Amino acid sequence: QVQLVESGGGLVQAGGSLSLSCAASGRTSSIYVMAWFRQAPGKEREIVAAVGWNGGKIYYADSVKGRFTISGDNAKKTVSLQMNSLKPEDTAVYLCAADRSFTTYPSSEKFAYEYWGQGTQVTVSS
Repeated sequence: QVQLVESGGGLVQAGGSLSLSCAASGRTSSIYVMAWFRQAPGKEREIVAAVGWNGGKIYYADSVKGRFTISGDNAKKTVSLQMNSLKPEDTAVYLCAADRSFTTYPSSEKFAYEYWGQGTQVTVSS
């Protein structure tokens, strides 16, 4: 089994920055992809960014390109998300996800991810 624990998040004004971190524990040697998703009240869970360590490919949702940066440490099985120029529409619970897929390109689909963290709240005030 794999456990994911997020940290960071909180309340910030529009235009501000926040950083999220996620650490995997347990049987992490089989993890090849880690990602951040978010879910706002009444909305579907959506991809924010993902990184695959088999090839180092990174995926960003169009809504966060140029503002968010995902980074990770394959050896430690950690992933971070630096969020700049935050907007009220970025308000959501942010969830860390991981998968064992030995794929070059990380998936943007929530169904592709096997392991999930509990989530951390990010609130952006206008």
